[in-house]
Amino acid sequence: MLKLSEPELREFGIHGYVVIRDVIPPAILAAASTAIDRLVDEQPPPEGHVGHHFYWLSSPNGGPLPALFYDTPLSSLAQSLVSPGEIEIAFNQLQVALNIPPFSHRPGAHHLDGYQEGHHVPSTFTMLAGVLMTEQKVENAGNLWVWTGTHRTHAEFFRERGPEALVESKGYPEIELPEPSQVLGGPGDVILAHYMLGHNIGGNYASERVRRAVYFRLRRVGHQRRWRECLCDELLEFDPVRAALDQETA
Repeated sequence: MLKLSEPELREFGIHGYVVIRDVIPPAILAAASTAIDRLVDEQPPPEGHVGHHFYWLSSPNGGPLPALFYDTPLSSLAQSLVSPGEIEIAFNQLQVALNIPPFSHRPGAHHLDGYQEGHHVPSTFTMLAGVLMTEQKVENAGNLWVWTGTHRTHAEFFRERGPEALVESKGYPEIELPEPSQVLGGPGDVILAHYMLGHNIGGNYASERVRRAVYFRLRRVGHQRRWRECLCDELLEFDPVRAALDQETA
């Protein structure tokens, strides 16, 4: 079972995310790419559309897209962040995310997932797992934007305002933001990101290729019972991360 190393656990704890290279075996990656080809052929984006376009699919039904999680080291890497807890796919769904050029967009700020208009309980989870399906080794090629360390700033915000502030802010908590970073990588690379890491969709104007990624929203079993506590303690569900950080400062 592949696990994150101690330095990678500390990186996740400090920055709020970690990128692991070459996680997905070539055969599984190729099968998933073919499945996305078929999906786009059957349900194409509107003609002339640029920017983001999403497909939401059921994850328990098997097939090449759920296999990116179930049949690769991705599941054990995610598990190693929450052990001895168990990890599961939240909401029984996965997301195929396209970013279609030319999309001259620069996000002005971040957001957190889970806010739904009219719902008093947000759909929070533990971490986001993203599989890069296309090359994104230069910036502004449809890359995911992240605001490093904001999982900790958000926890401070919720400790002061209360966890209900996620709903009150409609998923856009007003916190002080650092300079954003763009996630770089190639096909088969994986990003594991803390739920409270501020992120957003970037532009795709430095590439002529549609950016493709597959996202799984993961949660530690029992998360729904403790979502309020999780918002106020960014390491509550990440025992190995807390231990790695404690060991470094001991």
